Amino acid sequence: CGRKESLHPDWASHSLGIFICLNCSGIHRNIPQVSKVKSVRLDDWDDAQVEFMASNGNNVAKAKYESKMPPFYYKPTFLDCQLLREQWIRAKYERKEFIHSEKQEPYSAGYREGFLWKRGRDNGQFLSRKFVLSEREGALKYFNKNDAKEPKAIMKIEHLNATFQPAKIGNPHGLQITYLKDNSTRNIFVYHEDGKEIVDWFNAIRAARFHYLQVAFPGASDVDLVPKLSRNYLKEGYMEKTGPKQTEGFKKRWFTMDDRRLMYFKDPLDAFARGEVFIGSKENSYKVLEGLPPSTQGNHWQHGITIVTPDRKFLFACETEDDQLEWITTFQKVISRPMLPQEYAVEAHFKHKP
Repeated sequence: CGRKESLHPDWASHSLGIFICLNCSGIHRNIPQVSKVKSVRLDDWDDAQVEFMASNGNNVAKAKYESKMPPFYYKPTFLDCQLLREQWIRAKYERKEFIHSEKQEPYSAGYREGFLWKRGRDNGQFLSRKFVLSEREGALKYFNKNDAKEPKAIMKIEHLNATFQPAKIGNPHGLQITYLKDNSTRNIFVYHEDGKEIVDWFNAIRAARFHYLQVAFPGASDVDLVPKLSRNYLKEGYMEKTGPKQTEGFKKRWFTMDDRRLMYFKDPLDAFARGEVFIGSKENSYKVLEGLPPSTQGNHWQHGITIVTPDRKFLFACETEDDQLEWITTFQKVISRPMLPQEYAVEAHFKHKP
């Protein structure tokens, strides 16, 4: 699962012949009909079990259980939420989805419809809504009424992102879906009671993005395309900000760093960002500085950050020094990455909102 201590794991599944980390061992214990877990150090092992481990191992299991895994399917790491890790283990060992291609139908067919609980934009209540994903139409749509002819929203696959946000949404299966509307970011928040269902939706969105990008970039390899299928945010959290004149005091806002878009919201679950700042690269005169200009007033939080863009300076303040350091590190990473040709187009469209 990509964790450092997996190099010296303390746990093993003696029925599958694999070594696992502590986190994954808990999930394996929940499927005892498939996986029988023992401690490498503390439990007794008989000769047959030791022999079985020796003749199998993680690479043998991977070759068997991932033999037909589609390139777009999201393979979680230890950084991912419990749901993604559990469904990955169940898909791989319990349902054997990557041995039998026909079991991949829910996310690989190019079309999927069903009901998801969607958070209301204005009242915050979750209501059941019909969703339809169609590769042929190049869109994910949802409908406010089951018999509605017209969808409430059409989200182009080209501009679609999905990321699991259980803590923010307040549901272990919470998924944030983001799309662009008139070059502004729009968020919707959904979940399904069934963990497999919501992970299938997530992978169906990734599959649709994969097939879209294969057509858009015919020369690109799978290795180039897979990182573009969905993005987790680089960082999220509260900072204070002031407006362009830098005279109107600082307001606390929720910030999300999504690739090169720094968005801010009044509330973490708002549908629309209050504003977005494009963050380019150092070659294009973008800079991040610790602290605020000496004349700055109106910030309650003391740990300032100044972002310099070709047009203006953006002033932010963090509550703690740790927050400040984390945000500066995140901004530095983005600024030190050279801009791609398509990012110049985004920068050009970008309306610096007040």
